[in-house]
Amino acid sequence: MMSRNTGLSLSSEADQIRQSIQDILTTPIGSRIMRRNYGSLLPRLIDAPFNEITRLQLYAATATALIQWENRINLESISIDILDQGKFILDLKVTVVDSNQNESLSIPLNFGAIS
Repeated sequence: MMSRNTGLSLSSEADQIRQSIQDILTTPIGSRIMRRNYGSLLPRLIDAPFNEITRLQLYAATATALIQWENRINLESISIDILDQGKFILDLKVTVVDSNQNESLSIPLNFGAIS
């Protein structure tokens, strides 16, 4: 698999999975031609105030999308680190199915307004 940023080959399976997860979570459902169900509901939450309800919706949208579209992992846990207003890191603990290896993946997200 090729890096979307550099065009070079991604060296590890963890890097490939991380890039795939970023693609899944940042692609709005319905935006891919010939693959209308691909993506997640996270882009719909962009302008939502970041409160406990939105946090729960974010967890649910993340889990649903990854269970459906990333079959190389089993999702163990999801947490959010708030960096700044509208900027977050989604921390995922996953088990890679083929190797049964545990991985911690950090996915940067830009999200809606803080309430």
